[in-house]
Amino acid sequence: ERDASFVIGYAASEVKSFATTSGLVTDIEINISDDDVYLSWIGGALILGLEGGVGVLFDDPEICYETFEGWKVYRKYLNDPVLDRLRPNQIHTWNGQWLTYKLGRDFRTDFNFDTLKNEGVFKVDTDKIEVETIPWTRLFFSLSNRFPNEEKLGNVFSLGQTNKTFGFYPFYLKSARKLVEIYQKLFSEESYAINKQEFESLFGKHIKRSCELGAIGLQALEPKNLSKYFGKDSNLKLREPRYSRKKNEGDEDYQERLKKLKEKDNQNLITFQTYKTWLIAMITKNKEELLDYTSGIAKALVKYREGARGNERKNLLEKQLFATSRKRDFLKALNDIVSDSSVEKDIIEQMKELRNRAFLMNDEDFSYLSLLLKFDYAYQERISNQ
Repeated sequence: ERDASFVIGYAASEVKSFATTSGLVTDIEINISDDDVYLSWIGGALILGLEGGVGVLFDDPEICYETFEGWKVYRKYLNDPVLDRLRPNQIHTWNGQWLTYKLGRDFRTDFNFDTLKNEGVFKVDTDKIEVETIPWTRLFFSLSNRFPNEEKLGNVFSLGQTNKTFGFYPFYLKSARKLVEIYQKLFSEESYAINKQEFESLFGKHIKRSCELGAIGLQALEPKNLSKYFGKDSNLKLREPRYSRKKNEGDEDYQERLKKLKEKDNQNLITFQTYKTWLIAMITKNKEELLDYTSGIAKALVKYREGARGNERKNLLEKQLFATSRKRDFLKALNDIVSDSSVEKDIIEQMKELRNRAFLMNDEDFSYLSLLLKFDYAYQERISNQ
């Protein structure tokens, strides 16, 4: 019997009562040739392993050949006596890492083991070396670097004790290119080169959740933890931390704490940049105009807040305007600003224009606009307090 014990991806062998862990089985006799058995191993060895125990195969000659080229590199490292701690049987995981590096912007023809270790391909411990599993978004961005305006059909599945088939999905690679282009326009190409890895790692729902959307594109790339900021549940903390020394704190402890504070602050800024980039990409109209639009509105709102002595305006912004996900409440808060005769004329005009824009938006675009404005306001607050 041609079964899963030696044919990759086939059903388990239970002739009389087919195994409950096998799908698409039949009692119709199907002739499976020796060539098909061998080809299942070659096809299986081309699987791109991703986080979550999921694999993907693209029926694309260039992607398959680039994956095959990586086998030689992996085999070389497995044969190297210096790397005798390298864990074997990780070809799927290696494929995902190799293709991400080979098609990415940072590929060098003179790479070596240390290069790949620094790229996060290998995890080195005292007792073992193993290939790290790649997030699907990292692979997605690298594929978009090679195929910037294309879509590729990918078969997403999981082979293991239980085989799972998620289906065939279009991967809209131009979505990643769009995000990169928007980020570079907003924050410069130099900033992207420095923060590329952190920027890319913040994107993406779990691959299984992404498949539920029916396609792998902008929607599937929604940044991690972004959903908690819709409505009043949470605010992005962008205020610059205080770096003053604590009482009786030694130099070494102070420098270590200072380093951690700066790292966390930098991560917060990258998170803000990533969220803003995705939100702008998701708004379907006036994308180019929106690159600077919400920043200008946020500056006006900070100016509006600073024009009052008490907390009335601050509370209006933080507890009404930014605390709602409903368009009706958002517009009401804007009307309160516009109706205040003590507010400067230029701010009133900007708020009227925002009100008109928000009113004409569909609910989805409005939710993205209001959240984008919330983030830009937090960033402008940071700048005004420096």
